[in-house]
Amino acid sequence: MSTSLNERTDRAHLDRPDGISNDYPSGGRNARNGQRTLVVVLLLFAIACAILLVWALSSDLGGPDATLIYYTVKRGDLPIDVAESGNLQSQKTTKIRCQVENVGHERMGTQILSIIENGTDVEEGELLVELDSAMIQLRLDEQELATERARSDQVQKTARWQNQQTQNETTLAEAELRVALAQLALEQYEDEEGGTFQIELQNIDLQIQTAEASRLIKATDLKGIEMLRKLGYRSRGDLEQARLSALTADGNVARAVSSRKELVDYTYRKSKMQLEGNVASAKRSVEQVKRDNEALLVQAQAAKTAADRALAKEEEKLAKYKEQLNRCQILAPHDGMVTYSGRNVKEGETVHQRQEMITLPDLSVMQVKSSVHESVLDMVKAGKSATITVDAFPDRQYKGSVKSVAVLADHGDWHNRDVKVYTTIVTIDEPVERLRPGMSASVVIHADRVKNVLSVPVQAVVQRGKENRLYVDAQGQVEMRLVTLGKTNEKFVEIREGLNEGDRVVINPMSLIEENQTSEREIGPEEGSEESSEESSEESSDT
Repeated sequence: MSTSLNERTDRAHLDRPDGISNDYPSGGRNARNGQRTLVVVLLLFAIACAILLVWALSSDLGGPDATLIYYTVKRGDLPIDVAESGNLQSQKTTKIRCQVENVGHERMGTQILSIIENGTDVEEGELLVELDSAMIQLRLDEQELATERARSDQVQKTARWQNQQTQNETTLAEAELRVALAQLALEQYEDEEGGTFQIELQNIDLQIQTAEASRLIKATDLKGIEMLRKLGYRSRGDLEQARLSALTADGNVARAVSSRKELVDYTYRKSKMQLEGNVASAKRSVEQVKRDNEALLVQAQAAKTAADRALAKEEEKLAKYKEQLNRCQILAPHDGMVTYSGRNVKEGETVHQRQEMITLPDLSVMQVKSSVHESVLDMVKAGKSATITVDAFPDRQYKGSVKSVAVLADHGDWHNRDVKVYTTIVTIDEPVERLRPGMSASVVIHADRVKNVLSVPVQAVVQRGKENRLYVDAQGQVEMRLVTLGKTNEKFVEIREGLNEGDRVVINPMSLIEENQTSEREIGPEEGSEESSEESSEESSDT
């Protein structure tokens, strides 16, 4: 170092601005050499003092070789994030299955005529699979004929049912008309003012009166002829003729009286009974017609219902075969990438009903399937924002959100069954490109953000039992403080008590602990006090 300083001094004199030469007398040269020696000694003394000072400070901080790194405590927001890894999957994945029923007796299943190549990106409506439809087309043609026959029968049964309804109305109307006519005939016969009975009775009474008058006339004529016969004016034949006429008139009166008695005592009663019987028969006929009509209508209705059901069944079969025919061509329900579901999915192979053929994930909407540890489960809720990084594209970050967190825990790996994690789905909430299912991804869930708090790096905290400690710079010395911790993330931890803003904390406290342990080992347990032994034991437990 002295040589270097002398060289720099000589250069300074050679480069003096006043142009004075170095060719001095020998006495002057000795004086200058003395000055240079004094300067060198002073510099060496200053360097030695500095080295002693550094050594003293290093001894106070834990040893002469300790190199401490400090962090100045400041107030700010502390984001609480949960970082996990997972695999990409589509938010919308459709499993394409064979929906064609097994038909025919010679073989079971349906043959694949054509299928799109595995791994192809398709658009909605694009043809994915075409299945053999020959057998279904044959069944469809046969079913169309059966449906037409059932429809014809249904039309006939419907017409018969409608005709039966009309016929029932007509028959019932006729029966009710007969009841009305029978009642009217009874009322007409019994009408006291101008009924049929009264007319017949009046006619008989008139006949009686006429017969009585005729009998009186005949009786008068007989008396007159008898008197004339006695006087000789009439012959015996005239007398006999008059007697015959009188007897005839008497018979007419008797017959008229007898007819009136028969009409009043018998004919009236018989006619009334007959008319009343006609009314009752007509009424019973109405009830019988109603029952017959109901039975006939039920029969017609049953036939129509059976025809309707038969037609519906045939139409259902027809629609089913048409649907089966349409299902022989499977179109993409949405955009996505074709992924075969098995090795036997190829042209010429036979597939069965409900057999999965293709998985179609929509690559425009992706999500990450991850797992969170039970220790942070309370911070991860549905709706929390997240940042997603795909390992294949580390320079690109995606915005996302927590979609769901499993209610039940999944057990950890086979070698650590006690670790419980919960399946968590995080969706990517922006358009994506070139991402594929199965890619590895990292998820940072922004669980919380603590505002305006003091925080320090997590490596600065030393735990001793249940106590949390920090090493803080105190005017050139390092002192230990007990602190109360709050929330933490992977890098920083909240300090609720024990620090102030502006404090400088040691973020590599292990160097202090290691050097203290080294010093204690050099002193030895016999030379140290009991207190130093206890501290050494405590420091060892910290390590």
